[in-house]
Amino acid sequence: MNSQRKVAVVTGAGQGIGRAIAIRLAKDGFAIGCLDFNANTAKDSAKHIADGGGEALAVKVNVVERDQVFAAVAEVVAHFGRLDVMINNAGLGPITPIEEITPEIYRAVFDVNVGGTYWGIQAAVKHFKTRKPAKRGDVIGKIINASSQAGQVGNPDLAVYGATKFAIRGITQTAAKDLAALGITVNAYCPGIVRTPMMEGIAQVVAKQNGKSVEWGLEQWAKTVALGRISEPEDVAACVSYLAGPDSDYMTGQALIIDGGMVFN
Repeated sequence: MNSQRKVAVVTGAGQGIGRAIAIRLAKDGFAIGCLDFNANTAKDSAKHIADGGGEALAVKVNVVERDQVFAAVAEVVAHFGRLDVMINNAGLGPITPIEEITPEIYRAVFDVNVGGTYWGIQAAVKHFKTRKPAKRGDVIGKIINASSQAGQVGNPDLAVYGATKFAIRGITQTAAKDLAALGITVNAYCPGIVRTPMMEGIAQVVAKQNGKSVEWGLEQWAKTVALGRISEPEDVAACVSYLAGPDSDYMTGQALIIDGGMVFN
């Protein structure tokens, strides 16, 4: 391990946006901790990175469990010797018509999306605090959280998911203020309609209701995008690459929208 190589941890790195982020940051020169609930997909992502000449470690973790998140991050730090960027990407996004929300759905989605973000932040700060910024304003660590276009505006049938993503924007803003003096920046990214297994699952429900294909379901969402197409995971990974790199050192508390033109602020 090159001691000068920075290290990023990505939760939900086994598929979709998380996997694209892990691969992109490996290309940017980071060693990657690939964390995922599914040990096999985490290993697949790590192998893909290693086959491309990068360095990666796969760790199984349930982000609902605070102790598991702390242990997983500690394992990555023990393996690579440091931590520079923590990306809290793992999430659930079920369709939840307002009258069909149950306590079980509410708790499951909030525990993963919001709880997992809290625990990831805490685990990262524990390791970031071992280093001190040379002067006020120097950045020694970065935390990047997954919000969403659905965390900017309310989306039909996504009351639980959207609520978690609005919450993550608030957590991001508060953590940015709380951690700035330690040299830690905290930002978020807000994807729109992305071709991922989670989004395909949502599109499948819409398509089935209309007797159409999954691709038809995805295209219905694409009609709301100014650029006329749904995004690929790599589009989002490019945004995260910016947040993880030095060009964003003077940015904190922000939620960057990368949705092809759905929400305009």
